[in-house]
Amino acid sequence: MKHRSHCLALALLLGFSGSALARAADDHRDLRSYQEALRLKPDLENGRRLYINCVSCHGPEAWGQKNGTYPQIAGQLAGVIIKQLEDIRRGNRSNPIMRAFTSPRVLGGAQEIADVAGYVASLPMTPDNGRGRAKLIEQGRKIYMDKCKDCHGEQAQGDPVDLAPLLYDQHFLYLKRQFDHIRRGLRRNADRKMTKQIKDFEPEEERAVLSYVASLRPPPDKVAPAGWTNADFPGVVR
Repeated sequence: MKHRSHCLALALLLGFSGSALARAADDHRDLRSYQEALRLKPDLENGRRLYINCVSCHGPEAWGQKNGTYPQIAGQLAGVIIKQLEDIRRGNRSNPIMRAFTSPRVLGGAQEIADVAGYVASLPMTPDNGRGRAKLIEQGRKIYMDKCKDCHGEQAQGDPVDLAPLLYDQHFLYLKRQFDHIRRGLRRNADRKMTKQIKDFEPEEERAVLSYVASLRPPPDKVAPAGWTNADFPGVVR
């Protein structure tokens, strides 16, 4: 109650409206929820139950679509998934469809966010992601090693501490769409250093580096065997 009173006094002092104060309070709660979710041990069974809300877009295997409409999220770092869910939930990343599925009515709190993120992270990745241009891969490798590896890792494995996403095995067309959005300032949660670094990429440089990233294979134990389907969702049409 004391904290709330201080917030109200500050709002009046600065001339904030009641709605602005409410949004600030919501942001504060969401930030605490995000930080807590990163620390929690996920309940994978509950995560499986929650993931049913995601199947229609990301698919029962969480492999997304090669056409780039939806990303592969299977095998992604759990902390990265948590961050993206919270960014969408708070409006820090614009995604109207996803925002409905990240609302407190669907994901009630930190534990549920941790649960669904842990479940998705535990799923094996597709053996057949959408690829770019093979002839540009070597050029892209040089660009990646010069511009990208310090944050995303030498094998594009991401960074669980800095929450840089793993990029290997992602669909080329999804990578391209997000790259373009970041460069144009359409992804408000993008790393500022990255936005500045890719601003002047030529189209061929962009295609090259993303073709290289899409060509990178995950470790063998993270890849689903040929013909694998997610037995957790046997009745879903594929």
